[in-house]
Amino acid sequence: MSEKIVLDENSKNTLLDSIRTINDYPKPGIIFKDITTLLNNKNAFNLLMDHLEERYKSYNLDYIAGVEARGFFFASALASRLKIGFVPVRKKGKLPSTTICEKYELEYAFSEVELHLDAFNNEKNVNVLLIDDIIVSGGTAYAAANLIKKLNVNLVESCFLMNIAILDGAKKLSEISPVYCVLEI
Repeated sequence: MSEKIVLDENSKNTLLDSIRTINDYPKPGIIFKDITTLLNNKNAFNLLMDHLEERYKSYNLDYIAGVEARGFFFASALASRLKIGFVPVRKKGKLPSTTICEKYELEYAFSEVELHLDAFNNEKNVNVLLIDDIIVSGGTAYAAANLIKKLNVNLVESCFLMNIAILDGAKKLSEISPVYCVLEI
């Protein structure tokens, strides 16, 4: 890996301006960051994807794992640009073949994510990047990172469009994976 490439402030502002904020969604007191307005903004989306391609082209990646569902957008687009494989990290019960799963805690319940046992074609020591749109508490990302590591591959970094720093999810995840967040909220 060469030097770690980060986005300049003007570009960060362009991305932030393309993300719609919706107050009190999905419940009162929540400020929701809607990335659909970034996805349908060709300039903002291409700015983000150009940045991620530039950052990760020297990481010698073999696969990009994207977390369901919004992580799929960025992970699959970047995998296509880098000409490498895309691996979906899905909610429990969504994958048709043999899987491994990891449980994580939500506010008042638990959930699970899973990977196919052969997600990385049974290769060992390949380089994998994990991508999702937002990290807040870090539960889903931490579970996804643990799954990837259980398959004996190298999780080189976990990448997020936004870190909502109120709950220290990125800090928790950094205990098991390097973390890069394009935007800090």
